Amino acid sequence: MDNQSPAERERLWRRPVSGAERAAWRGQPELELEARLTDALAQLPDAAVPSNFTARVMASIDLEETRSARARGWRWNWHVLLPRMAVTTAIVLFTGLGFQQYQVSHRRTELARTVSLVASATVPVPSAEVLENLDVIQRMGQTSHADTELLTDLQ
Repeated sequence: MDNQSPAERERLWRRPVSGAERAAWRGQPELELEARLTDALAQLPDAAVPSNFTARVMASIDLEETRSARARGWRWNWHVLLPRMAVTTAIVLFTGLGFQQYQVSHRRTELARTVSLVASATVPVPSAEVLENLDVIQRMGQTSHADTELLTDLQ
């Protein structure tokens, strides 16, 4: 039977064997035994299958896959990870845009408040002549350090 191809064995299982084929197998007891086994199995009645057989088999397969996935540990599951990443990205994006809008609004409010304070101030605006010499005026308020080399040369 080892020299028989799998296709020939399957043909033995699929159809009834003729008397001429049985006579040709007299020297091969494995093939004769296979043919008798096929005939015996063909005479067995079909087993009654419950109406929910397919659902039970599919549930069993799902359970087995779940158990094997847990045994393997955590793996990338793109069907779960991708929607979560999309939702998280949307939340971060909307939060960032909202915070930016808040900052812009806050800056505008502060600018408007500052402009209203300047506009309502009773202090007169300095003249243009004063502003021309602003650098000199600012330097006047700074403390200067003595030039020690110049002082030593003068003494």
